[in-house]
Amino acid sequence: MTVTQTVDIPASRRLVIDVPREVPAGRAVLSYTPASAGVVPARTAAEALYLAAERAADPGRKPVSRHFGRRAGIFGGDGVAYQRAIRDEWD
Repeated sequence: MTVTQTVDIPASRRLVIDVPREVPAGRAVLSYTPASAGVVPARTAAEALYLAAERAADPGRKPVSRHFGRRAGIFGGDGVAYQRAIRDEWD
């Protein structure tokens, strides 16, 4: 189970965490990631669409197509040739 909550850290640098009842009692690992260092998750679908549109509009964004044809693939060759070879084994 993962519980994620975005919080504002006050000037006193003190946080009080209320754990939901669904979380079992016992040992747990808390993870801290500053919002400026990582990607802030979207809370709603509308917010996710807005963040995706912002990332797509980035002028420094590189297209995924730059990777096309650079690797031999997981089977070491042409994917279509591999698929035809597998189908040729069928009756």
